[in-house]
Amino acid sequence: MSRKTVIAALLASACFALPLTVQAAEAGKNEISKEGLAALLPTDSITKHHLTAGGANIAYTAHAGTVTLRDKEGKPSAKVFYVAYTKDGTSSRERPVSFFFNGGPGAGTAYLNLGAAGPRILQFPADHPEDGARAHLADNPDSWLPATDMVFIDAVGTGYSQPLDPKKAAEAFYSVTKDGAAFAKAIALWINENGRQASPHYLVGESYGGIRSVQVADALQQQQNLIVNGIVMISPAIQMQFLDNTNNPMASAMALPTFIASHLSQTGKLTPQAVDEAYHYALGPYLTTIANAPPKGDDARKFYTDLAARTGLPVEIITKEMGEPNPFAHDVRSRDGRLYGIYDFTQSIPDPYADGIDNSQSPELTLSGFGRAYGSAYSGYLANELGYKTELTYDLLNMEVNSAWKFTSSGSQLTDQVGILRKMLALDPSLHIFIANGYFDMACPFGTTRWTKDHIPVGADRISLHLYEGGHMLYTRPASRAALTRDVSTFYNDTSR
Repeated sequence: MSRKTVIAALLASACFALPLTVQAAEAGKNEISKEGLAALLPTDSITKHHLTAGGANIAYTAHAGTVTLRDKEGKPSAKVFYVAYTKDGTSSRERPVSFFFNGGPGAGTAYLNLGAAGPRILQFPADHPEDGARAHLADNPDSWLPATDMVFIDAVGTGYSQPLDPKKAAEAFYSVTKDGAAFAKAIALWINENGRQASPHYLVGESYGGIRSVQVADALQQQQNLIVNGIVMISPAIQMQFLDNTNNPMASAMALPTFIASHLSQTGKLTPQAVDEAYHYALGPYLTTIANAPPKGDDARKFYTDLAARTGLPVEIITKEMGEPNPFAHDVRSRDGRLYGIYDFTQSIPDPYADGIDNSQSPELTLSGFGRAYGSAYSGYLANELGYKTELTYDLLNMEVNSAWKFTSSGSQLTDQVGILRKMLALDPSLHIFIANGYFDMACPFGTTRWTKDHIPVGADRISLHLYEGGHMLYTRPASRAALTRDVSTFYNDTSR
């Protein structure tokens, strides 16, 4: 897997289901072509369930279906798939509703739904959490349903969301701004169809979903006249220039605390204080050294030996990398016959190429390994428990979408969302942002979000940064998932009034 691909790829207790087919969930579905992949999407399905979570027995309704996007001429352009969970017997005026999306670009929402917040969870074996073949569905005691209704939306070209004309999809949807506008319209359609205009509204994005959440919030405000109450970002990419350390000392400094935190965890020395010291070292003496001329002789040996001790990486690798280890390089990830993950630098598999291999061919154990289990688990869950059956394959990670993505427009760099974020925090005094990062995430290191928060001039006090033991998908660790849910519940309680 190439560095570009990894960076961009960058996202009663037992349930029972009583399927109710919805014949006309929205006007105009009969306009949809009866040909192509979109024609394989069935009519909406509504099912009733119960879940025990947060110390309560919750009755809720699940709605699996689609909304139709239209082009400027009013013609259908895409069918956007979603799964909504709404708590029964509550006032929609006071009940928060959150809209979830993953990242990639090109990832479906199965990760967040079955991994973090939904009423069902995909559990991996405790003795081998990297073993996707033994994963199974169970009720999620850490579901966010006690705190908020939830709508999980697949981006066009991912999951079950289908463009009506695949030849026009890249131009219509696969860019930073057009994707944000499409999500904003899909959210507005769902809100209007379900009468949820008065509810507190939140966005939840993972990985590239950090960029997407800012774009969607801005598009909702400017194009749909809807101001969100809050944004939750999980392992977000916000400024992608910090995610590639090729000839980029700042990116190397952002990644170093993750190397150090991973080593601290593996040696039983991980504490918030130790991580804080690592961050200040990285942005202080370390950055000063690597941003200047490379050290020579005894100075170089002393610097590289110190880095090796701090990170646990072999001193010969640190020396080869001239003090800026590339997190995506095979020889940086490989040691003692084990290959460590980009998405969790404490998690490893036996290295199939311990003798070395080109970086682009080095396997990544999360996206290419156990994480793939989310796709089949989600399609089975939709069919067997939510009554939504289709011949389509759930597109968990669409790399064609990823490779077609336009990160720039008219020469402008659009992947730096800080300008938009600063504007919204100034315009919207009620806007609050919750950011969750894993200590061991090399894909979107926690240093990048800490630095970004520290450099927001207005509203930084409304941005909270939370760090958890785990990687990019920090919620795969039960203790971290439970802690995330507790913290998010407090966030909703404090910001939805």
